[in-house]
Amino acid sequence: MKIIKLLKYTVEFCTISIFFLIFKILGLKKSSYISGKIFNLIGPLFRSKKTINYNFKTAIPEASPEDIKKYTNNMWNYYGKILAEYVFLKNFRNNTNIQINGKEILDKLKKDNENVIFISGHFDNFELMAMTLDKNEIKVAAIYRPLNNFFLNKVMVYLRKKYICKNQLKKGRSSVRQMVKMFKDGYSLALMIDQRVSEGIKSPFFKKEALTTTIPAQFIKKFNCKVVPIYIERKSGVNFVVKIFEPIEFRKEVELKEITAKLNDWLEKMIIKNPSKWIWSHNRWK
Repeated sequence: MKIIKLLKYTVEFCTISIFFLIFKILGLKKSSYISGKIFNLIGPLFRSKKTINYNFKTAIPEASPEDIKKYTNNMWNYYGKILAEYVFLKNFRNNTNIQINGKEILDKLKKDNENVIFISGHFDNFELMAMTLDKNEIKVAAIYRPLNNFFLNKVMVYLRKKYICKNQLKKGRSSVRQMVKMFKDGYSLALMIDQRVSEGIKSPFFKKEALTTTIPAQFIKKFNCKVVPIYIERKSGVNFVVKIFEPIEFRKEVELKEITAKLNDWLEKMIIKNPSKWIWSHNRWK
């Protein structure tokens, strides 16, 4: 079984490497467009249509089959664009493709020397969240979920440390102590709250319980800190808007479950805003 998995990971790594080389030759705009079209064709071959349909029916029961088909096609298109854009993280780092709405919020956090928990979900090119914070001189550590393919994971961690932010912390119990240390040292944390995590708790998500990370809630309880939600939206081509929301404050006596549910509620609103922008292929309610 280990040999089969190793072969699978090797083939995946070689395939992605070839794509990355082609993307590098084509340039950012063409690569993003072409990769989106390719994923429209091949995406459904790698993820269960049954899972995607179940997720839609759970979250948006009123969605018609036509709506689900449209949302799914758009999702695969965006998924493909994001893959190609990993090759060009340096471009995003150095140019003005990213518009920030709410920059004054970041400026105030810097002025007050206040560290917070930044949260978001896998909307559009989600990697731009930590990059935007780092570019705007926010002391931040990004929490990531390692890829199952350890060959690809090494590449992704390298790219993230070089172009997104140098402080990358692996999601999981083993890194909690490091997160606490960095937070005490004045660093903010940035993480996605929409993934299923075995060390999380069951929290309402579209009226159905789903395993959800408690990292934001734990830090709120321990440090009485604020949460700053961020939403990323592709406006056209390779141009994005990063929306910084007003900080959310919780009373220290609020229970961990209530905090987690409130943050899931924000996440739901962002997903409903444009369902095509979220990744529906994960088995979120398993």
